[in-house]
Amino acid sequence: MSLSERTRTGLREMPSNAAWLLSRVLKPAEAAGTAAGSARSTARDQRRKVTAAVVDAAPISRDSVDIRMKRAQEAGERAREAEERAVEAARESKDRSDHARQVSEHGRALVADVARETARRVKQRIAEAQKAADETVERERQAAEADAEEERQEVRAEVADEVEEAQRQAEASRERAEDLVEEAAERLAEARRLADEASEAARAAADEAYRQAQQLAAEAEQQANEAEARVKETEQIRERSKATAKQVARDLEQDPANGGLESYNKPELVELAATIGVEGRTNMTKDELVAAIAKASRTR
Repeated sequence: MSLSERTRTGLREMPSNAAWLLSRVLKPAEAAGTAAGSARSTARDQRRKVTAAVVDAAPISRDSVDIRMKRAQEAGERAREAEERAVEAARESKDRSDHARQVSEHGRALVADVARETARRVKQRIAEAQKAADETVERERQAAEADAEEERQEVRAEVADEVEEAQRQAEASRERAEDLVEEAAERLAEARRLADEASEAARAAADEAYRQAQQLAAEAEQQANEAEARVKETEQIRERSKATAKQVARDLEQDPANGGLESYNKPELVELAATIGVEGRTNMTKDELVAAIAKASRTR
């Protein structure tokens, strides 16, 4: 006879209350199926013990049945206590598992919130820093452009004043030279006339007149030389102005951060080209003027 058949036979031969007690003892292992692993193991151990007690309870006499029923009752009590402990452990395990899940979910939510907030703050600070940097660069650019424009205006004004003064002096020198030459010619003519008139009267007077005429001619020549020297001085001033303009062009070419020659408009470039001595400037485009001025500024 198998173990299960022996158990069922023992149950039929037991009193009804013993059968009920044994059925209560055998149920906890099935009810605790969702508990923790340790609780299920404990319940299975208790069930095996009770099953062994039931097998031993197949009685031959009433006394042995009572003894074995008592043992079964004690085993059932121990199984019930084990069941309660298993259920309590399973409940505590579930509570702790739920709490751990809630803590984990709360932690993940908190981490996500912190990540979003810190990312927002980082983006905000980057945007603010970028804005401040852009504003600083713009202010510096405007200030640099204003300084450069002011310096260009000053240089243009100085060059224009020097050129105008040189031209005025050259014109005055030319007019004075012409006047002196004309005056010298008139005096020479007068001297010759007087010499011709006096040649018959007195050679001495003629010689004196001739001497005076020669002296006047020397003075006139000297004045002409002085006028020529002034003209050369005017040319030197113009050359210095040209050199200054070339230097300005080189500085602008070497400092593209302030716009370089491209920041000038065409009339300004034509004026600068005229100062440097660029030929054909009036027929050039702005780009051609910039290239011609840059090329001319590199020559000495």
